[in-house]
Amino acid sequence: MLLFYTLLLAAGFIALIKGADWFVEGSSALAKNFKVPGIIIGLTIVALGTSAPEMAVSISAALQGSSEIALSNVVGSNIFNLLCVLGVCAIIHTVPVEEPILKRDFPLSIGVTVLLLLMTSSQSVFSGGFLQRSMSDVAGTVSRITGITLFVIFVVYIFSLIYDARKHPNLEETGEATPFWKCFLLIAIGLILIIGGGQYVVYSSKIIAQTLGMSETLIGLTIVAVGTSLPELVTSIVAAKKGETGIAVGNVIGSNIFNLLFILGISSAIHPITVNVASVYDLRILIITSLMIYAFSLRQKALLRRDGILMICLYLAHVLFAIIR
Repeated sequence: MLLFYTLLLAAGFIALIKGADWFVEGSSALAKNFKVPGIIIGLTIVALGTSAPEMAVSISAALQGSSEIALSNVVGSNIFNLLCVLGVCAIIHTVPVEEPILKRDFPLSIGVTVLLLLMTSSQSVFSGGFLQRSMSDVAGTVSRITGITLFVIFVVYIFSLIYDARKHPNLEETGEATPFWKCFLLIAIGLILIIGGGQYVVYSSKIIAQTLGMSETLIGLTIVAVGTSLPELVTSIVAAKKGETGIAVGNVIGSNIFNLLFILGISSAIHPITVNVASVYDLRILIITSLMIYAFSLRQKALLRRDGILMICLYLAHVLFAIIR
């Protein structure tokens, strides 16, 4: 029985990744047909596509009332993106960090994570008794109001990106247009695979967690988070191998912002998400990780190989801590 649900989990991940790939391809082609600037495509459609697995899993979890998976998937994916995806890329090739990322996107990502921690944690989280509490104890809630607030911030952020893109247009040659029927077919099939894959991942993950005696938070933070972050990992590694490392940081930070503002915002608006003590620890780890990598980026305007090795070691330590706590 466990083998069946493990295979079902793997099939769900494959559907999510392939669906996201086709969704991005179809959406990008459609946007180009309408002469939408490439920078807007990258900051919106591609960010949506690479975050589609997280979106499918978190929204499916919210609908099924599995709030621990919905939150831990987002937080776990963001930690994986920062430490593992950027770490691997930095080991392969020095990763430059562009000025707009340092001035706008990175600070926003850190600020939103801090805001989320403050808005979802009860006052007891900051008291001395917090350290004696069980990891499964309830620490707070991501309420519908919080979710709507996150979504509003996301809308403002997207409009600011579009405004900035129109002020600094990126003139580029466009290749042969993709037929509209093919664009819509790719988008439709991609969405079906994403939605179906998300359902399979959440359902099979819950069964596996129950069978092995694991918490939903742990399985969401590790297996589900890594699986849904595969599009970001594959995209960034391919870019790094080609020497196109400039997109690596933008891809990761953009996806993290999308995860926090859009996915968590929509998920909690659908169903309030319970925050346990373990998730509070994970949010703190995400903040510390973000500040560390931001400091590296400010100092060097790039992530070096030694930074990448340290980041991978920290991620392995984080997973070990999540397992034994």
